[in-house]
Amino acid sequence: MKKFYITTPIYYVNAEPHIGSSYTTIIGDILARYKRMMGYDVFYLTGTDEHGQKIAQAAKERGVEPQQLCDELAQKFKELWKELEITNDYFIRTTDEHHMKTVQFFVSKMMENGDIYKGTYEGWYCVPCETYWNEDELEHSEDGKHLCPSCKREVQLIREENYFFKLSKYNEPLLKHFKENPDFVEPDFRRNEMLKILESGLKDLSITRTTLKWGIPMPNDPEHVIYVWVDALINYVSAIGYPDNMETFNKWWPADVHLIGKEINRFHSLIWPAMLMSVGLPLPKKIFAHGWLTVNGQKISKSLGNAIDPREYVKKYGNDVVRYYLVRDIVFGKDGDFSEENLVKRLNSDLANDYGNLLHRTLAMIVKHFDAQIPGIGELEELDKKLVENYEKTRQAYIELMDRYRITEALEILWQFIGDLNKYFDEAKPWILAKEGNKGRLGTVLSLVTESIFKVATLVSCVMPNSSREIYSRLSVSEAFSEKFLEGWNILKGNKVVHGEPLFKKIEKTEKEVQKPQKSNKQGDKPMEKQESVVSQAENVVSLEELIDIDYFKRVDLRVAKILSAEKVEKSEKLVKLQIDLGELGTRQIVAGIAQFYKPEELVGRLIVVVANLKPAKLMGIESRGMLLAAKKNDKLTLLTVSGEIGPGAKIS
Repeated sequence: MKKFYITTPIYYVNAEPHIGSSYTTIIGDILARYKRMMGYDVFYLTGTDEHGQKIAQAAKERGVEPQQLCDELAQKFKELWKELEITNDYFIRTTDEHHMKTVQFFVSKMMENGDIYKGTYEGWYCVPCETYWNEDELEHSEDGKHLCPSCKREVQLIREENYFFKLSKYNEPLLKHFKENPDFVEPDFRRNEMLKILESGLKDLSITRTTLKWGIPMPNDPEHVIYVWVDALINYVSAIGYPDNMETFNKWWPADVHLIGKEINRFHSLIWPAMLMSVGLPLPKKIFAHGWLTVNGQKISKSLGNAIDPREYVKKYGNDVVRYYLVRDIVFGKDGDFSEENLVKRLNSDLANDYGNLLHRTLAMIVKHFDAQIPGIGELEELDKKLVENYEKTRQAYIELMDRYRITEALEILWQFIGDLNKYFDEAKPWILAKEGNKGRLGTVLSLVTESIFKVATLVSCVMPNSSREIYSRLSVSEAFSEKFLEGWNILKGNKVVHGEPLFKKIEKTEKEVQKPQKSNKQGDKPMEKQESVVSQAENVVSLEELIDIDYFKRVDLRVAKILSAEKVEKSEKLVKLQIDLGELGTRQIVAGIAQFYKPEELVGRLIVVVANLKPAKLMGIESRGMLLAAKKNDKLTLLTVSGEIGPGAKIS
């Protein structure tokens, strides 16, 4: 059986868990569930980091012992993960006796190998980050104070006798490893940051403190306490039995992926691999450093009061909705913003309209016309064959993207298929087939849609386990999510279905939306909707009296896009169909009413500005996923373009 070992960072217990720490843990859970569904034996590790100066200070401020504080907060993390239905296999604490013994064994082995020596440290230390900095790495305030380059707080000048790790010794081996394993650190720009540090040369690292007592004592020299980051990193091997249970350890190590936040990339991508080299253990296969999560555009902070509890949103919208939003709306690997308003939009559009409603109307027809029994798929027509072929391509692309930890793109591909599935339903017109009494054809159409939804539910079960379990229940499938359901058809033939409440309920927006005037289509009094150009939509601007605030503006995702191809839409004087490159967001198709102003061949290669998060629309039957921006005055129209110094996908703010 294939194995998969995945870890989150262990969370520091100087404060309660919030949406930021939950984000990484949910990502880890999604990947762990996905691998289990694909037949892997999975070990998913998370836990808490409980030593260091910050813990000692926080305990002192509260008038309790450090261990008491750690016990209290570690329990809160455990309870939150349980409520969020996190399926971790083990929860490690760095105050666990086995872990502390492993740290001492590990450090002793580094010392035996000649990689630790005693010296005097004089330099700058940041207490909140528990990090040492060189003089040339510091930033400075206007009044001349030395500031941490990470958290921007004042650092302390420390001079004390320490033990040092010969980190510089592993500079060249690390460079070699990075060059021979280009996917070792992802995303690419995080890898490049580490390469720059290596190319400038690593310096030896102080790994003990004598002014601090809340930590693991140095072997044979208990006056020294081991640096919290050395202590913390070793959890990845102590949790799986090192060094006492080597059979278990060898089963799981090396880790397949360490999930981390970008701010701790240096510790995981440089210091941890060097420590492993020192004791002769294999390096992890991958370190994936994701971006920061902000809330409504602000960094999560106790002082700002925005360190929100994810349970608040789970209670309001459901666990599946929160999970889906976090990985669908926030590109994994990039910085992202948590917005309740955007969460509601995803719920209403993607989940209630596109996914849930399709299930609802399909099962309703099976109940009505086939006595709630799935009739089975008969002879396929050309329309059906195209759907099956589309699914196969979607399945392969989804699996490839998930295996590369590109979760956001995988979901985007899957929701494109859901859109195509809705289109198939509309084009097959099952309501007309029912009216005509064509039960054979009706049964094939409804069964094909039902089995497609079943396969989607299986694929997306790692993200939305509860809704997928509910779909399985409504289709009378009692087995666990499994890759075996992803191939083959007529799996559900003869199964009874249950037509229940809508899978997802739409939420009415509480905040007043800015109303935009509708423009006549000059063919009657109907408002212009989907048959006119995207550019015409842009003409429906908000008047100066209808001012918007910055939060409303932030909802619009403006991106640089490169036009890859362009062609006129048949039977239209205005419309041009464009294929555009949006960088990490992939390629898309948009339709724009610019044919009277630009020839298709003039457009190819241009860098334009598009609204990337506009809900898809159909223009003369062609799907448009986005809107380009143009300036129009009287009879002249000019596209908004950018210079060639910036690439596709760049965000405009």
